[in-house]
Amino acid sequence: MNPVAGTTSQTSADGRLTVNGRGYPRPGRPVVVVCIDGSEDAYHERAIADGLMPFTESMLASGSDLRGACTMPSFTNPNNLSIATGVPPAVHGICGNYFYDAEAGEEVMMNAPELLRAPTLFAAFSQTGAKVAVITAKDKLRRLLGSGLAEGGICFSAEKADQVTLADNGIEKVLESTGFELPSVYSAELSELVMAAGCDVLERDRPDLMYLSLTDYIQHKHAPGSPVANRFYAMLDRYFERIDALGAVLVVTADHGMNAKSDADGEARVVFLSDWFDAATGDGASRVILPITDPYTVHHGALGSYATVHLPDGADRDTLREQLAAVAGVDAVLTREQACERFELPGDRIGELVVIAERNTVLGTTAARHDISGFKEPLRSHGGLTEQRVPVLVNRPVELPAGHRLRNFDAYWIGCHAAAGEPLSA
Repeated sequence: MNPVAGTTSQTSADGRLTVNGRGYPRPGRPVVVVCIDGSEDAYHERAIADGLMPFTESMLASGSDLRGACTMPSFTNPNNLSIATGVPPAVHGICGNYFYDAEAGEEVMMNAPELLRAPTLFAAFSQTGAKVAVITAKDKLRRLLGSGLAEGGICFSAEKADQVTLADNGIEKVLESTGFELPSVYSAELSELVMAAGCDVLERDRPDLMYLSLTDYIQHKHAPGSPVANRFYAMLDRYFERIDALGAVLVVTADHGMNAKSDADGEARVVFLSDWFDAATGDGASRVILPITDPYTVHHGALGSYATVHLPDGADRDTLREQLAAVAGVDAVLTREQACERFELPGDRIGELVVIAERNTVLGTTAARHDISGFKEPLRSHGGLTEQRVPVLVNRPVELPAGHRLRNFDAYWIGCHAAAGEPLSA
C-alpha cells in the first residue's frame, strides 16, 4: 500500500525516521504500546493497592509512572489515530468516531482509510523494512490503523479473529494459537484475546513496533476498584509481565478516561441538544452530531460529553453560544475557531459550535433516540475535558524534556527513544 496522499515520512542515513514532523530513532528492541481503552489512573492504582497488579507495581518502581493528556474529543478514534500518527487531529484529520461531511451532505462513520490525512508510524516504519504488528479489539479501528502498512505487516481485530488470513491480515489461525474461542464484542475476553495474541506474535515474530488497542466495555460498566474492574486489571498485569520478560519496551496508556454520568440515584444526566436547538432555531434547522457514535452503542447509548453543532444559515452563533453555555450540565460552548485553536481540530470536520458537558453529564439529541433502558449499571461515559487525564506507564526510566506537555500520542516517541537508548529531545 502507498502512504497517505499529501504527507511524507523521511529516513536519515542512520535509519532515524521523521514522521509527521517528529523524529523516531530505530528501536534496538521491540516497542509495544498498549492502549487500555477508557482507562484512568484510579483503575490501576486501586488494583495495585488491592495487591492484584504485583508486576505493574514493581515495574513502576523501577520504570516511569507518568500522567498525560489525551486529545479532544476524548473518544476512541481520534485518540487511537493520534497515538498511531504521533500528532493531533488537526494533522491526521480523525476528529471523532462519527462526523457530518458538509460537502457531501451526509453523516459518516470515521472508519475509512481515505479519511486519514497523515501516515501512521506503522505505515512509515513498515515501508522501510521494519516489522509491525497492530492488533485491535474492535474491527472499526483496523482499517484506519492498517492504512499504508507494507506487505508482511500484521493487522487484525479480535472481533474478527475467526476470519483472519495471511493474505489480508499477515497472520492466520489466531484462535487456534491462543486457545480462545471468539469472544463477544461486549466482553472483557475481547481485550484479553488482543493481549494473548500480541504476546504470541511478540514471542514468535519480534516486531519492531507493536500496537495493542483494547475495548472499554469494562470501564463503561464498572468503576475503579470494583471486583470486575480489578479482575480485568489483574489479567492485564499478567500480560504486561510477559511482554516485559520478552525484552520489549512497554508503554501503557489510554485513549481517554471515564466518569460516571448520573446523579446520586443512578439516573443518567443528559442534556438533549436537538430539543434545545429545535426550540432556538426551528425544528430540524440545526444538526447535532454526537462523535461518540459508533457501531457499538450497547455500553454507552451513543451518549458522550462532547458534541458539535451545524447551524442553519443566518443563525446568531454568538447568542446561541452564550445561551447554551448557561444551561445546567453544560461545561463550555466554543465556536469552531476557538475549538480548533484550543483542541487542535480540523475545522472542516466540525460544526459552527462545539459543546462540552460537565463531569457527570452527557449530551444527547432527543430522548427518543437514546435507549438506555436496558442498562444494568449507572451510565459511565467520556468525551469531555474531565476524561482527558490518562496514564503513561513505561517499563523504563523516562526523563521528559523541561516544559514538555505529555500527551498519550507521545507513546512511540518515548518508546522508540527508550529502545534505542537515547534521551528524549525537545
